[in-house]
Amino acid sequence: MTAVWQCQGVTSTSTAGAVRQGSLRELNLAVVLRRIAAADRPPSRAEIATATGLTRATVSAVVDDLIAGRLVAEADPAPRTGAGRPARGLVLAADGPAGLGLELNVDYLAACVVDLTGTVRHHLVRRADLRPVSPADALARLAALAAEARAAAVRDGLTLAGAALAVPGLVGEGGRVRLAPNLGWRDVDVPGLLAGRPLVEPVAGIPPLLVENEANLAALGELHAGPPGPASFLHVSGEIGIGAGIVLDGALYRGARGWSGEIGHIPVDPRGRPCRCGGQGCLERYAGQEAILAAAGLAGADLPADTAAARLADLAGAGDPATLAALADAGTALGVAVAGVVNLLDLDTVVLGGGYAPLAPWLRPPVVAEVSRRVLTAAWSPVTIRPAALGAQSAAVGGAASVVRRIVDQPVGWLARSG
Repeated sequence: MTAVWQCQGVTSTSTAGAVRQGSLRELNLAVVLRRIAAADRPPSRAEIATATGLTRATVSAVVDDLIAGRLVAEADPAPRTGAGRPARGLVLAADGPAGLGLELNVDYLAACVVDLTGTVRHHLVRRADLRPVSPADALARLAALAAEARAAAVRDGLTLAGAALAVPGLVGEGGRVRLAPNLGWRDVDVPGLLAGRPLVEPVAGIPPLLVENEANLAALGELHAGPPGPASFLHVSGEIGIGAGIVLDGALYRGARGWSGEIGHIPVDPRGRPCRCGGQGCLERYAGQEAILAAAGLAGADLPADTAAARLADLAGAGDPATLAALADAGTALGVAVAGVVNLLDLDTVVLGGGYAPLAPWLRPPVVAEVSRRVLTAAWSPVTIRPAALGAQSAAVGGAASVVRRIVDQPVGWLARSG
């Protein structure tokens, strides 16, 4: 499978302040590992020394530690073009630590394993309507799926060094889900309910479980997917609920309490349909997956989230009038909400993720029409509207990749454990 994240470029000056935060060895380990991760081709020890300002002896000692800790591997040397033996390049190791990404949504569970190179090694999905299920039961099912993913990782020689769980709701301090309207959850202590069900191997400096809003993890996954893209964008995840991850200047914007991005509850018709949140006319009631299915004549068709979008795409591709009309109406409502966010934050890119990604050919035109009509600067600075690179997998993949990036940023914890 393809790699799903890119490291930002690293220079020795960018990490000068880190000396005050840890030992010189910790700093050197991080500098060298980030340099290897950020390179567009496998760098040699000499090239790393030149780029970082470290001595060749220091780089050689650090690289030896990284290789021994299964964080770095030597690549085959390039064909010789002149005199002398060609230097061997260095790459991230594919058989060491890995991240576990988990997603608990309204009607499915997912688990994803991403190795240090950013490659998705396993992706498991289980369909289940979790609305009538207690939080404890839902999390028990998730733990069982995580155990399957962990067993698959072990068979590959990987060690899961941390986990990130994506949930469709507001997440407070300590991983407590304050509110998840579509699940019917309120003040659910997720880490407490998962206590006694270890998901990963403990590693110093890496939380064994991070609980985060699913749209935020999806946005992080998109930020680091493939070649570097825009540093600021809005990532909209369309499932039964609608969430948004806001990335500003290469960093996730969480807001004062970590609850930003609830675009699904922006009213597009203040006197409109009642919403589960207690409001009226929320975007979710017009552009959420259930609303689209109902408008397309598929209400009660028992289509889980991971198949509903594909079914709608098939019908739209075949020219079904009801489906085309439903997607046009949903795209118009989505465009109204997106235009408001773009006007507020001055963003130039909007990414359609989750269940919206496969429906982008039909949602994009009405979204573009509303954004072009409503965004003040659209006439001379058009907004790019595109599907997500990771599609419906973005939340789980983004969660797993966030664990991997933490290892690259702070390798000393992993090396202490593996040593």
